Amino acid sequence: MLRRDIYDGLTIAGILAALAALLLYPADAVSAASNGLSLCINVIIPSLFPYFVLSGLIVDLGMAERLGRVLAPVTRRLFRVGGACSAALVLGFVSGYPVGARTVLSLYGRGDCTKDEAERLLAYCNNSGPAFIFGVVGAAVFSDNTIGITLYIVHFITSILIGIFFGLLSSGKSSVKRQANYVKATSFTASFVNAIKAAFSSCLNICGFVIFFTVFIKLLTLSGIIPFAARQLAYLGIDAKSAEKLITGIIELTSGVWSLSGEATSLCKSAAMAAFMLGWAGLSVHCQVLSFLSGSGLSAKKYIIGRLVHGLLSALLVYISFLILPFDKAVSAYLAAQVASISSLKLKRALLTSLAGSASVLVLFLPFAPAKKRRNKSDNGI
Repeated sequence: MLRRDIYDGLTIAGILAALAALLLYPADAVSAASNGLSLCINVIIPSLFPYFVLSGLIVDLGMAERLGRVLAPVTRRLFRVGGACSAALVLGFVSGYPVGARTVLSLYGRGDCTKDEAERLLAYCNNSGPAFIFGVVGAAVFSDNTIGITLYIVHFITSILIGIFFGLLSSGKSSVKRQANYVKATSFTASFVNAIKAAFSSCLNICGFVIFFTVFIKLLTLSGIIPFAARQLAYLGIDAKSAEKLITGIIELTSGVWSLSGEATSLCKSAAMAAFMLGWAGLSVHCQVLSFLSGSGLSAKKYIIGRLVHGLLSALLVYISFLILPFDKAVSAYLAAQVASISSLKLKRALLTSLAGSASVLVLFLPFAPAKKRRNKSDNGI
């Protein structure tokens, strides 16, 4: 009872503090919300919406099930999950946050994976996509494609290692016993309508969290909370400026990574910080995933542990890699003079890039599309 009272008291105090911050900095809050909304319209929605629709179609039309039959021996041996779960792994690496988590929930909802498998999949299938790592982190932040490639390779390897680790700890069976109504593929028309509705709902959830955390970070900075926390980290050997960027990345991935564009410390240190942010993903992404988990009965414990381990291990591997690789100059030597904000990305360009990427993934999954007519004939005894 006492713990509950403390929790309620802290919650009320936090809400009142947020209200006071909004009253003290109304113009800054509106400006931050406007920037977050611009980011959603120009980047988030056009980048994620096609992939959400694609993931829904792949799962609903039975492509994941047929792909799983091919990859089942590999996924069972490496990760101790059913073959259909490979769709979440592929889409997670190609599409970026939080498409992997959304695909896992779709697989679990159709009965293509067990509860234990779904919880383990969330720990390593929800990853940053190549477009963000290559385009934003590599090209824009560090002005070096080799750095982006290195970060993505480490990001990929770390996810695989975490998947293997969780598989070894699991005592459950990898095979999934599906109910009869899950075996048949849904018609394309019904699947397409459901995919559009689910994708739109998911994008709205994500945009809400992005706008909220954009304002949240701004208010924390203006109120001095983030600078104060950064100064406390100085006792751990982290300078205040770098610590402030790290705290920002822990809260919101895009803002944290983008802040590294002005980092003047060693390239090795900055790359390791970027790797941690990409692996951890930020509280904003976590809230998006938790919104998907609501009502599913799945626990977020393994997901949170997986993300933390992913961030720490990625930072360690990148730090070691950059000590070996021939990058010994300061970050400023690799940076362009000035890069435009990510929110300035034009809607047309983002949408065309996203459509091209999702169409390419769809082409890869088409060979696994079930022959519905043939299946219907067999069902009718013809």
